[in-house]
Amino acid sequence: MVFGVIAGVGFYGHHSEWKLPKFSTLVGAEPAERDDWCAEHGVPESKCVECNVDLLPPGPQYGWCREHGVANCPLDHPDVAELKEAPAVSRADLERAARALAVEERPRNNNVCKLHQRRLQFASLDAVREAGLDVALVDRQPIQETVEATGEVRYDPTRLASLSARAPGTVWRVEKYVGDTVRVGDVLAVVDAKEVGRAKTELIHALAQEELQRKVFARLDGLSSQGIVPGRRAQEADAAYVQARARVLGAQETLVNLGLPVDVESLRNLAEEEAVAQLRLLGLPESIAAELDPRTTTANLVPLRAPLDGVVVDRQVVAGEAVDTSRVLFQVADTSRMWLMLDVRLEEADKLALGQPVQFQPDGSRQAVGGKLTWISTTADERTRTVKVRADLPNPDGRLRNETFGRGQIVLRDEPQAIAVPNEAVHWEGCCHVVFVRDKGFFDSGDSFKVFHVRTVRPAVKNEKFTEILAGVLPGEVVATKGSDVLRAQLLKNNLGEGCCEVE
Repeated sequence: MVFGVIAGVGFYGHHSEWKLPKFSTLVGAEPAERDDWCAEHGVPESKCVECNVDLLPPGPQYGWCREHGVANCPLDHPDVAELKEAPAVSRADLERAARALAVEERPRNNNVCKLHQRRLQFASLDAVREAGLDVALVDRQPIQETVEATGEVRYDPTRLASLSARAPGTVWRVEKYVGDTVRVGDVLAVVDAKEVGRAKTELIHALAQEELQRKVFARLDGLSSQGIVPGRRAQEADAAYVQARARVLGAQETLVNLGLPVDVESLRNLAEEEAVAQLRLLGLPESIAAELDPRTTTANLVPLRAPLDGVVVDRQVVAGEAVDTSRVLFQVADTSRMWLMLDVRLEEADKLALGQPVQFQPDGSRQAVGGKLTWISTTADERTRTVKVRADLPNPDGRLRNETFGRGQIVLRDEPQAIAVPNEAVHWEGCCHVVFVRDKGFFDSGDSFKVFHVRTVRPAVKNEKFTEILAGVLPGEVVATKGSDVLRAQLLKNNLGEGCCEVE
């Protein structure tokens, strides 16, 4: 935004201390009682453009723009702009205004107001200086329209595992601690559980019984085919063999449910002593098994493994402690992605849509984190009248922490090239928002008319410095900023007794 001072104009005090200058002072030092002085507009009558419209003919009047809500809309009629050459209005400007109007209802102006036909005139540049008036170019500024809400960072529940022992027993060994990084399958702890030993024993017995029934069936099947034994005996042996195989499958499934998958086919090819030795250390990683004597180590050991890549965020167990299946021993979280839960005011929930960008500023942090809106609740909180929404936040470096509070912004629009003016330039006149646009011939010559045109505008987003203008002015025009309250006061003064606007 380019700022400037009209012919060296300065300020004479803070806004709160400003007083409307005396009329003769505002427009010049001429006495108001002179015959050639226009008492209504405060300039010499022969030079008053309001009284002598031929001196500075008003521009074309295109009437009210229903789409953009202003009179003489520059977006539709750029020739009304106070520029030496009529500017071109791009499709991007029209689409930008349409997006802003689609987000929410914008402040309205009175469609029968005639303020846009008014012009305020100074007698000279000295009068402008005494008024303390400053100006700025209408320019393009990045504008973001957001919905703000307080929120809390949480672990993603779909990436948070609470782990318990598969069977009751005693913690034999603890391998991981809080803060340790783990990969899928890493052993967190080893539990000594009698149920595990029984399941291994049952599998050994089932394998032995299966082998016995297989041999019996094979022998009787051969004798039956030779007519030596009745066929019924062979059928009974076949049924017993099928039952033995079912017991093997049942024992195998029991071990799988305990987190100990076993290759039964490899065990069938081993001698009984070798099968027992292999089952004794089943499921233990090589790093642990290498430290143990398979002849003396209990067969009850079962490892507790990490089900996902992540970090150990909680541990509630020590070696030698008795545990059961209902007690949580570890929590492992994948912190590379976190959830942000925001409480949005019910009145603003309708503006939200899935996929909108979200910016979150954690309390105590200088850096904001960006994400996307992924869920909008269908229920409003009965006490706070807010709506829960969720955003996914990437957290590759682990800066976000669980249960961190902060403030989030859901971006409704991000306009890098919005048309904007300083906040001081926009005034509410009781029925319309207006700015004061400097005439394009203000500096044409020493005796050129020092005129500001009253222009109806449609404001949108307002930040600390600028106000987005959907329609009413175009880039390159010059508007009054600091000190423009003087123009507003003069405009209201001229309208006393007749009202500034007609009733719509």
